[in-house]
Parts: sequence; C-alpha cells; structure tokens
Amino acid sequence: MAKTNKSSDAPEKQGQMAVLKDAFALVRRETPLALVWCVLGGVVAEGLAILGGNSLHHPVYFAILGIPLGLLVAFFMFTRFANSAAFLSIKGQLGAAASVLMSIRRGYSTTPAVNVARNQDMVHRSVGRAGIVLVGEGSQAVRTLLLDERKKMERFVPGVPVTEIIAGDGVGEVSLKKLAKKMKKLPKKLSNTQLREVRARLKAVGGLSMPIPQGPMPKGVKMPKR
Repeated sequence: MAKTNKSSDAPEKQGQMAVLKDAFALVRRETPLALVWCVLGGVVAEGLAILGGNSLHHPVYFAILGIPLGLLVAFFMFTRFANSAAFLSIKGQLGAAASVLMSIRRGYSTTPAVNVARNQDMVHRSVGRAGIVLVGEGSQAVRTLLLDERKKMERFVPGVPVTEIIAGDGVGEVSLKKLAKKMKKLPKKLSNTQLREVRARLKAVGGLSMPIPQGPMPKGVKMPKR
C-alpha cells in the first residue's frame, strides 16, 4: 500500500511544479519587475522580524521565524502578480471572456460563442443557479447581439431569469479580472431541479465552433493553466 501511495503522489507533485514553472514564466514575460517586488517583500518581512526580535531581546529566534514569514509574503505577492499576469496574457484576444467563464469550475456551465457578428463581437452563455447569464465582448454593437440572444432564450426557456453582462474596461462593463467574481455574486434564483431542466433544454441549442484562447486562468493557488 505504501508503494501505491508514493506512485500516486508523484504525478500530483510533478503537476504542481509544472504549474509553478508556467506561472513563473508568465510573470517574467508579462510583468518582469513583479519578481523583484516579490523578493523585496520577503526581505522586508524578514527585516521586520529581526527588528521585532531586537526590541524583545531575541534577535536570533525572530530571525529564524522571519524566514518562513518572508517566504510566505513573497509567495503571496507572487500569486497576486501571477493572477494579474494571467489576465494580461489573454486581454484583447478573441474569446477572452469565454476563457474566463469556462475557468469557473463550480456553479456554471458555459457555452462559448452562441452569437457572433462579422466584426468579431460575440456573446457567451453561462447557465447556473442564477439563471442564464449572457456575456458579451467586443464593441458597443455587442448590445444588439445580447438583445437578440435574450429574445432567443425567452423563446426556448420562458420564465428563466436572464442576466446580461458586457466584458470590458468601459463604463458599465466588467473587466476580465472581475468577471468570475461578478458571476459568483449573482443571486441564486433556480433550484437544482430547475437548473437541470434548463440545461437539458439548452443543450440542443449549442453554440458556434470557435478557438478559445488558452490563456492561463487562476486556479487553486491562482496559477495559470495551459
């Protein structure tokens, strides 16, 4: 049994190291100064621990305690920078909002590109306890696509709540970085039974075939996954 556990743990450890390696490469590419700030954060935390130790007449003891504290601070800062770099890496790409939506593992199922215009404006459909959430990305003309898709949903699943969101950095829009958080905060309006019925009815509607950017999305320790 012990041998089995060791062999099963090995792939998981390798996977975590691969994620960290990808995250490091991503941060270095998107925000190279971030790594310097992470090191400085760890050094400052260690310095504060030493100062506190001096004031309490235990400099060596606090210096030792400051090492894991400094590493923790540096890692925390690194995860935040990796999170930001992940969104920077897909910003402006076709289907970036769909990539964010599909990274939401619990609560929503997403069908990308259910409506696409010639100028590459597009609407993605997510279904969850909040009902149907239509997320548009592109130019201001995407509002027309959202309206068309809303009317279609009202025909296929009448009475189901429909929420419209436009992903972007403009007034009244939701940035890619805040999109997942926005989705999770939407009030739950459907029961589990109703949700299963809605998903079953919409399964036949489907979407369009389109490439989704394989940008890194924060998961677990907020590291990118390709």
